[in-house]
Amino acid sequence: MDTKVNDQITDSVTQANVKVVGESPAMAMASIYQSLAHSTGLMFENAVNAQNQQKILAQAAANQGIMQIYSLDTVSDAIAIAKMLNGDGGNR
Repeated sequence: MDTKVNDQITDSVTQANVKVVGESPAMAMASIYQSLAHSTGLMFENAVNAQNQQKILAQAAANQGIMQIYSLDTVSDAIAIAKMLNGDGGNR
């Protein structure tokens, strides 16, 4: 028992399938571009974070250097006072 399908129905199904197959490369490229944009965003986020960490390290190193510069007089004064208290009179 053969039933004939209306030609309009078969044409509609064929056109829908052609549309899906025709759009698939564009959808694939869109997915690739979206992944690329996401990974680029992550790359910039990591770069900013690394710059921030380097800035913190540079500030800490500068602070340590300044603390050492300011403590030079204090250390030499402490040595001189210790020599005077020991009765050396600074003859060493």
